[in-house]
Amino acid sequence: MLFVWFIVSCILVSFNTVTRILNSNILKIMLKIITHPNDILRKKTQEIENVLDPKIQQLAQDMIKAMGKGKGIGLAAPQIGKSLSLITIDFQDGPLVLLNPRITYFSKKKEGAEEGCLSLPGKFGQVERSYKIRVKAQDLKGNKIKFKAEGLFARVLQHEIDHLNGILIIDKFIQ
Repeated sequence: MLFVWFIVSCILVSFNTVTRILNSNILKIMLKIITHPNDILRKKTQEIENVLDPKIQQLAQDMIKAMGKGKGIGLAAPQIGKSLSLITIDFQDGPLVLLNPRITYFSKKKEGAEEGCLSLPGKFGQVERSYKIRVKAQDLKGNKIKFKAEGLFARVLQHEIDHLNGILIIDKFIQ
């Protein structure tokens, strides 16, 4: 009888563990990166009105994890099948989430460099971008923010914000 109770207890513990895993974010993290050709990559995204919505907050966290898993330094919502104005960037100071980002200034100084994209696996090409930019956006707390970026950081921001406007690097290859 004790043996039967032990087996039943093990089954219940296993069932509870499986249920916890299924209800956790472990499965939600497995966002699929959308690859070209796919119509969503060519559409202009919708602005996010309620940045404090728990679904938006969770999506941002899941995108950070998916970006790391894909070995990228940036990810835009269309790349995971969501037509929302949301990007994540993992740069020097750690992950950055920007909602409704907009570039308000592009420097005349341009710089060419090779770029790749998680949505275009295996494709690389030279892309010319402004060396300095200014950005307006909202953070995950809903605060309106403005900042300047230059160099690689500016390049990554331009790349990800292009995704929000349906623009891919293959549209910008200079060679």
